[in-house]
Amino acid sequence: MRILDKYILKEMLGPFIFGIAAFSSVFIGTSTLFRLARYITEYGASVYSVTKLFIYSLPGIIVLTFPMSMLLASLLAFGRLSASSEITAMKSGGLSFFRLAAPVFIAAFVVSIVAVILNEAVVPRANNAYQNVLRYEIEKSRPKTQEHIVIKDVKDGEIERLTYARKFDEAANAMYAVTVQEFDKGRLVRVENAEKAIWDNGRWIMESGIIYDVAPEGQLQRTLRFDKQFMPVEKSPREIAREQKKPEEMTIKELKQHIKVLQREYVKTSTYEVELHQRLAIPAASLVFALIGTPLGLQPHRSSSSIGLGISIIIIFIYYTIMTVFTALGQGGAIPAVLAAWIPNIVFIIIGAFLIRKASQ
Repeated sequence: MRILDKYILKEMLGPFIFGIAAFSSVFIGTSTLFRLARYITEYGASVYSVTKLFIYSLPGIIVLTFPMSMLLASLLAFGRLSASSEITAMKSGGLSFFRLAAPVFIAAFVVSIVAVILNEAVVPRANNAYQNVLRYEIEKSRPKTQEHIVIKDVKDGEIERLTYARKFDEAANAMYAVTVQEFDKGRLVRVENAEKAIWDNGRWIMESGIIYDVAPEGQLQRTLRFDKQFMPVEKSPREIAREQKKPEEMTIKELKQHIKVLQREYVKTSTYEVELHQRLAIPAASLVFALIGTPLGLQPHRSSSSIGLGISIIIIFIYYTIMTVFTALGQGGAIPAVLAAWIPNIVFIIIGAFLIRKASQ
């Protein structure tokens, strides 16, 4: 790595870390602390439980601030270099805009990759732990009724069985409109449908159903009707209720599996599909914001850090307003999920390309 690259990255590091701390503080102060205070006043939550909630909320907040921090870092770093005429000296030495911006774009790409990894390996687990503490330690929820539940049985890293129920009543220990799909080395071998399943004496018993055996070619091999049949699921109603996850608690792999199961049952999946595409689109915003912040930082009158912070806030507000609107449209099925997730990035990539073209002339 050349001295110039190290110098530019060093200029960015401070503002980037500051951005993470500042924007995280905003999220924590405006929403997280308010929720935690409400849990204490309404449910009498202990300090220990509230502290765990606070810790579990941090990964999702921090990852969300990566794009914002990259925008602030590129704006402030190049703004300072431009204000002190260092950019002019570099250009007079024959360095083009793209050569100066290269370390910024590479750093932004790395930040995007790190965000994707954290979104897959850390954030879903933290969100799931947050919900478990909230449900079982603070709210101490009574049994609830849930719709469109999916139960996964995994063996040796492969799906062995997928169970879908259109309705799950934890209080009645019952599932309704049940479908059990059994797999052998990834191939569907059996499908069992039942009107309902009842938890009785430590076993699930399906009632009024039919079994389909599937041949390797995908054709039905045998059909068998039954009045009662043991369901090959050993999890208790409480375990099933605890296992159910919201979209933000799932990994990309779990989201894909969940979407496939729901699609087989002709259930609307737009909310899960939007979440799936945003797992890549939101981290990619770090690179998109670098495309915006770098040329803007080279504009005149950028010496003030307050101006750079103000510009960052305006750009972030516009981006997340667009994202919120199109997320709602995508979840409602008005537009395809992939467009709902990526349109904000596409819009800002076009703006960034225009600014880069202008700055490079």
